[in-house]
Amino acid sequence: MAVPWSRCWRSSPGAAVLLDWCCGFSRRAFTHAASGGGRTESCTAATQVLFWQGPVYNFNKPMTIARHRNRCLYRTPRVCCSICSDTKLKDPFSLAQKDLQNLYEDIKKQLLVSKAELKALCDYYFDGKGKAFRPMIVILMARACNVHSNKEGVLLPAQRSIAMISEMIHTASLVHDDVIDDSDTRRGKNTINQVWGERKAILAGDFILSAASMALARIGNTTVVSVLSQVIEDLVRGEFMQLGSKENENERFKHYLEKTFKKTASLIANSCKAVSILVNSDPEVHEIAYQYGRNVGIAFQLVDDILDFTSSAKRLGKPSAADLRLGLATGPVLFACQQFPELHAMIMRRFSSDGDVDRAWQYVLKSDGVEQTNYLAQHYCQEAIHQISRLRPSTERDALIQLTELVLRRDK
Repeated sequence: MAVPWSRCWRSSPGAAVLLDWCCGFSRRAFTHAASGGGRTESCTAATQVLFWQGPVYNFNKPMTIARHRNRCLYRTPRVCCSICSDTKLKDPFSLAQKDLQNLYEDIKKQLLVSKAELKALCDYYFDGKGKAFRPMIVILMARACNVHSNKEGVLLPAQRSIAMISEMIHTASLVHDDVIDDSDTRRGKNTINQVWGERKAILAGDFILSAASMALARIGNTTVVSVLSQVIEDLVRGEFMQLGSKENENERFKHYLEKTFKKTASLIANSCKAVSILVNSDPEVHEIAYQYGRNVGIAFQLVDDILDFTSSAKRLGKPSAADLRLGLATGPVLFACQQFPELHAMIMRRFSSDGDVDRAWQYVLKSDGVEQTNYLAQHYCQEAIHQISRLRPSTERDALIQLTELVLRRDK
């Protein structure tokens, strides 16, 4: 049986940095969630999670975290290790459905062009069959922040525009990713680059991105423009990071988490922050929205990396083991490498030798890499709950809490 990841990093020089990534800010501690749910490991194992220099925490009694508390923020309830609730909460997707009606039609209006082929390219993924996961989070965060700010939860037109823009940026990045990765399927159908070719696919992605930028400029808030412009930079930097790897094991994991943030979580985090800026001037509220999006975004990608090993190609809408075939070492592989050092050489050569992909696949399945990655995703979701629970209670806030459970349980 694999050593729990909390112990794997014990005495590692990069452990503090890694845990800082997991927690969202330094000197935050968490405990390892046991697979049985609702149970934590023994005090001895739990104390191995803390690596910060400073005060020694006693895990035999509840831990309190010293921090400045804004009088407008709500006391954070203690979060159990199993993410669940006895209260029946409304489905997040159903709650946001009314605000997301005609979302894709509105996006198509932003992409109006006279050339029929370019229009077909741009409309290809905006067919209403996507999950609209990012717009849904943005809508719920906007309403939760509005309630917190005594605005009765009424959604502002600019906030809905940000939800639309987030989906446009996300889709443009998918179009470009498919070209870089030479992917032939996406969402269960042929990719744009397979249908129209790489050159036209790149131009279509650029056009969607430019239309999103124009919609962003029309909001007329320079702070919001700056926040969402950071997403574009992070996407590019994240893609460059994905092209490289690190020799040192601790640096490799930090590299992986940072790349995951830039490529996936930055869009969610900064979109959540942007809708909070439109209704509240308190930087602490902005940070709550940002940290929720950041933690949920990283957890979402960690689960996505797990599904590459556990779900069928038909269910995913793309080939399984796709990351290995692209030479990418994701969470399950990095954790498996701690049990099977033979993976190290494969990671460094990006699984390019004959049989590397199949052998790496088998090593991951023999290891606890998938389980450890799932534990890590749980920790990020716990931190997301901790952050959003500081807002005033509302139906939308509770839906965002429930969303963390849906992220962990998704199977496609």
